[in-house]
Amino acid sequence: AADIPCSAYRSSWTNPRIEWKFQKGSSLILFYYGAELTEPYKNRVQFSPTTIHFNTVTREDTGKYICEVVGQGSQIAKSEVNLIVQGAAAPERPLPARPPAPRP
Repeated sequence: AADIPCSAYRSSWTNPRIEWKFQKGSSLILFYYGAELTEPYKNRVQFSPTTIHFNTVTREDTGKYICEVVGQGSQIAKSEVNLIVQGAAAPERPLPARPPAPRP
């Protein structure tokens, strides 16, 4: 599980609109928009104005999470969190020790 904070959220703003985007490489996925979670996040993410909570995370979730908060008028705030998921990787085999190179 993982919690990603939206530090851009301002409780003093009237009814701010919140959008979450996920950036991985050059692709940008809108996953909380129009006050609802999009597929495939719907079933495994809980939204609150200040945090999104992942019930499960996989290595695929590694990337940058961008929270955008839009208030009335031209108010806008943005925060970013980089999430790195350390998966259950296969144990690495130690490499055989190489003898030191002979000195010329």
